[in-house]
Amino acid sequence: MSDVFKDAIANLLSPIGDLLKDPSVSEVMINGPFEIFVERKGQCLRVPNKFSDDDALMASMRAVAQSVGRVIDADNPRLDARLPDGSRIAVVIPPMSRRGITVAIRKFSEEKLGLKDLINFGSLSPEGARFLDCCMYLGKNTLVSGGTGSGKTTMLNVLGGRMPKHQRLIIIEDAAELQIKADHVVMFETRKANPERGIKEVTIRDLVESALRLRPDRIIVGEVRGPEALDLLNAMGTGHDGSMGTVHANTPDDACTRLETLCLMGETRIPPDAIRKMVGNALHLIVQCSRYHDGGRRTSHISEVLGVDEHGRYIVKDIFRWVQTGKDENGKLIGQMSPTGYVPTFFDEFIANKLPFPKSALKPQGWALPFLAGKKAA
Repeated sequence: MSDVFKDAIANLLSPIGDLLKDPSVSEVMINGPFEIFVERKGQCLRVPNKFSDDDALMASMRAVAQSVGRVIDADNPRLDARLPDGSRIAVVIPPMSRRGITVAIRKFSEEKLGLKDLINFGSLSPEGARFLDCCMYLGKNTLVSGGTGSGKTTMLNVLGGRMPKHQRLIIIEDAAELQIKADHVVMFETRKANPERGIKEVTIRDLVESALRLRPDRIIVGEVRGPEALDLLNAMGTGHDGSMGTVHANTPDDACTRLETLCLMGETRIPPDAIRKMVGNALHLIVQCSRYHDGGRRTSHISEVLGVDEHGRYIVKDIFRWVQTGKDENGKLIGQMSPTGYVPTFFDEFIANKLPFPKSALKPQGWALPFLAGKKAA
């Protein structure tokens, strides 16, 4: 984004303009005019910045809403929009927000990361990164799971950039955040309804339906949070191998259950048991992103989905797992990702395609064995 646009947004939000320009700040959180927090390196910190009063903060929010063609007032008390630089802003005003105007701005990062960066950050081990790289080449359907701020979008960006360059990717998002580097990319973004202007809503589900008619090789849904989950599963199961999405869940098992629940949110007549089997059969991998109490974001699990058992429970096997072995004097967690010893059912495809990932790389490392067995870190 040009400096002119950056300056324009900073002027609208002048009391926090320095925070928006600070590259070390990933998110700005406003709890009324006098209470402002930022996120730096995974930690939330209070800053001295303030708005003069509620009216000044409200005027800024109205100006921001107007700049993106939206309105925030008593009849429209919520705003969820993308700023010109790609940052996302969410606003809730009283009486829905009991402590005053509440704002969160998740800043857009212009830095394009790769697998090597995730290794350097300690989010992935070299073996885990190579394994995921091979899975992207083979077109394994992948769900990136995690909580808010756990690094799901970053992981999806990185994995999407490792797909074969000749393939046609269609990316669908509520608000454009993904920056996948590929030769053939089509990007769709949803639209909210505006009855006053006669504008109809366009949902993720609408866009997935359109994407299926546009000859995609792979479909990527930035965040699956509604009945479009069923459409993504259908895409995964009908020749669009290597499709991906993210979902809010705390474990790989929970991610499967969450996806099942989202499928049932729509007006579907498919029985729950059939949906469960669809989830189990369509998904190959779950990459679990986690945010730990020391502020670190790490890939806690890389797991294979093997369907459902005779009791209707998902069968999920961990291939890699982040293992904590201790804590340093500053409270930083010590540990790393280790293979569990489980060999995925599709490993023969690695061999047939002569991929540079030996089976020995799946052998558990000696240091991790007691921790994988369930012993607590010292």
